[in-house]
Amino acid sequence: MKRFGSLRGKKKHQETSRSTERRQSEPHGLFASGLSSSPSPSTPTQVAKQHSFPLESYKQEPERLENRIYASSSPADTGQRFCLASHSPARPPASPAHYAPSRTAALAAPGPAEAGMLEKLELDEDEDSESGVYMRFMRSHKCYDIVPTSSKLVVFDTTLQVKKAFFALVANGVRAAPLWESKKQSFVGMLTITDFINILHRYYKSPMVQIYELEEHKIETWRELYLQETFKPLVNISPDASLFDAVNSLIKNKIHRLPVIDPISGNALYILTHKRILKFLQLFLSDMPKPAFMKQNLVALGIGTYHNIAFIHPDTPIIKALSVFVERRVSALPVVDESGKVVDIYSKFDVINLAAEKTYNNLDITVTQALQHRSQYFEGVVKCSKLEILETIVDRIVRAEVHRLVVVNEADSIVGIISLSDILQALILTPPGVKQKEPKTE
Repeated sequence: MKRFGSLRGKKKHQETSRSTERRQSEPHGLFASGLSSSPSPSTPTQVAKQHSFPLESYKQEPERLENRIYASSSPADTGQRFCLASHSPARPPASPAHYAPSRTAALAAPGPAEAGMLEKLELDEDEDSESGVYMRFMRSHKCYDIVPTSSKLVVFDTTLQVKKAFFALVANGVRAAPLWESKKQSFVGMLTITDFINILHRYYKSPMVQIYELEEHKIETWRELYLQETFKPLVNISPDASLFDAVNSLIKNKIHRLPVIDPISGNALYILTHKRILKFLQLFLSDMPKPAFMKQNLVALGIGTYHNIAFIHPDTPIIKALSVFVERRVSALPVVDESGKVVDIYSKFDVINLAAEKTYNNLDITVTQALQHRSQYFEGVVKCSKLEILETIVDRIVRAEVHRLVVVNEADSIVGIISLSDILQALILTPPGVKQKEPKTE
């Protein structure tokens, strides 16, 4: 005969269980069902609103930042996830500790005088109180802070056909996807548009010859052929790592996608990008002291690339453009007319449209022909001048939601390129006026 405790004890146990289930069921990152889900009305650490300065309140109310991000920009690089029966992602424990910064913020009791101020953040002795403000901001926030409360993620098994994988990227509007190897029961790499470009560049012969490798190969076959003996572990980061470490990893490894993977469960939660990180920082720029270098122009700061700029012409064949992508290892090519004026830009992301329209078997068409698909909504190349100040540059690149600005002169001729990597390097890793030291990486 079963014995039962008191009714009060039983009721308390049920309430505790329901509370635990609610915390564990919170949508955050990758869903176990593999389907998107609308945000839950409650969050793991929802509390009453307090009148405190933005960073401190964000630690307790992470959904407020997410509202700010989605209210001012389009969704990040996300898409529908392909389900894996053997892979049921879990979420990190939904506890206030997950939102606490990696370094303690020495803050006094919140009040009107502290609103919008960051001077009370703990300082390193070798970091100037003003020039290093963005560096300290990123060190005091974790990767988990930037992960949306509700998001979708595409995951490919390595046994999937390459062709189907690229079609899936197009269908879901994403640029990359983590690769899951069932044998190892772990993530082993990323499939990106760069892989699509490399396949086309390596195996394309003529419009009359079908690209067998693209039509028939599986992802695992392509990886074996392309990587051969150069296999490297997947570069990823823990949700508990600081955003400073994330920026450092992106730039040091020269990558554009950084998977956030739970080290305990091995589940992918999100994919960090330069654009997402800069947008996160830009949301709080007005709440922070403005360093003097934000009022300096690109010439004074030396930010960007101004020598040996790769470019193409409107009549350049696509196959030639792909060769430049592969050989120069760049992510976009300004299109320059006969007079030297910048008239367009052809990026790696534009190449995926060849898969969308299934025109990748004819790469002899010109860049102009290949870009006709976007003529209706393309607003032109986002440009800047070397004499514009960094504050203006950051605001423009974030608002335009692009990955780079083309630096031009008075005649609209190309002078250089300034990328998101260049900006993050200057704002966070090596800000002017801050004594540099070896960054701590995980």
